[in-house]
Amino acid sequence: QLQAYGGGLVQPGGSLRLSCAASGFTLGDYTIGWFRQGPGKEREGVSIISRASGGTYYADSVKGRFTISRDNAKKTVYLQMSSLKPEDTAVYYCACRRGGPVFRRELYPYWGQGTQVTVSS
Repeated sequence: QLQAYGGGLVQPGGSLRLSCAASGFTLGDYTIGWFRQGPGKEREGVSIISRASGGTYYADSVKGRFTISRDNAKKTVYLQMSSLKPEDTAVYYCACRRGGPVFRRELYPYWGQGTQVTVSS
């Protein structure tokens, strides 16, 4: 089971940290992805952290602004978001898979509920 939390309302240029808490499985055995779905948009991949190497991957739209990390002992994956823009407004989801890092959402069988992030002044 995955549970995402930490969303909220933030002003443009602000920061927010999302957390994805895992239970019932060993976090280190899974690749974890963060996805988001903005109003009227399709769900898109934001960032991934690989199960094996811990390698990190980012969508071009968030490179240099978002940082993904994991704490296997706490069974939690974090998404640190900085320099937030109104276009980052979306429901953010975390998901996991046993395979390698891919941005294709259909390849992630396990999903947590979303957490709303709103960037607005």
